[in-house]
Amino acid sequence: MTYSRIAGTGSYLPEKVVTNQDLEKMMDTSDEWIRERTGICRRHTAAEDETCSDMALAAAGQAIEMAGIEVTDIDLIIVGTVTPDKIFPSTACILQRRLGIRGCPAMDIQAACSGFIYALDLARRQIETGGATTALVIGSEILSRLTNWEDRSTAVLFGDGAGAVILQASDEPGIISTHIHSDGEFEDLLEVPWGISSNYEAVRAGEAYIQMQGNAVFRKAVGTLGSMAQETLDGNNVDKHDLDWLVPHQANLRIIAAAAKKVDLPMDRVVVTVDEHANTSSASIPLALDTAVRDGRIQRGQLLLFEAFGAGFTWGSALVRF
Repeated sequence: MTYSRIAGTGSYLPEKVVTNQDLEKMMDTSDEWIRERTGICRRHTAAEDETCSDMALAAAGQAIEMAGIEVTDIDLIIVGTVTPDKIFPSTACILQRRLGIRGCPAMDIQAACSGFIYALDLARRQIETGGATTALVIGSEILSRLTNWEDRSTAVLFGDGAGAVILQASDEPGIISTHIHSDGEFEDLLEVPWGISSNYEAVRAGEAYIQMQGNAVFRKAVGTLGSMAQETLDGNNVDKHDLDWLVPHQANLRIIAAAAKKVDLPMDRVVVTVDEHANTSSASIPLALDTAVRDGRIQRGQLLLFEAFGAGFTWGSALVRF
């Protein structure tokens, strides 16, 4: 049987850093208020001429180098993003051209903050059924372009960045299982309610911003992450105490702490980057993964649980033997 495994990781953060103190000068907020409610201290924002594919390319380069492969070995590219370079073609196709790869399938997936898990699910299924042997899976976001910098309820939450993994065919299980779900009933709790075929005038006026009903999203996220973790562990007959690391979507420190409590993991076994990166949507899990791999916390052979929850609502998890 063919399995899939993570052979390399990579990440990229824009140079510009916006601290909570910077936001104090822009709106009615404070460093203390932001930290207490979110755990965020700073976030990175892309330069005016920086694109989603620029960041994806930088993260991909690191993952390719770590995996020790040639670019021409890649036969599948999937990018999770809600902030593509263009409506079409996909950011994945733009990245494919920039990498100099021709012929293999390349596509974007839009599942908001769950985008990386959705992309990982599709890539591992392609590999395990013979559709690909080496997949480049990326989350890349420029959420600062969708942020209303006068709205303190949302502006403090988001940042820009990209994370990537190389997924390869293997004789040994790496991606043990993936689980993805959605429920459109909650569409209006977290959204950018303007687009090409609806309320287009707001887009043309440059007023298409993230809107969120924070308390409702928090409650739903905490409850869903708990049940999702149990689904993943039960489905694989794994005891929660066998987990080495929880690598969650980095939305809010309180949500992360609640998710850790559900699987009985102390916070020193949870990868936390939300304080430095804020919420980078589909980029947050691969960014956190690469951070912990490169600083030596995550080692080969360890058992990891990925969890994400995002607009839609969408949610997903992956059990991974790294």
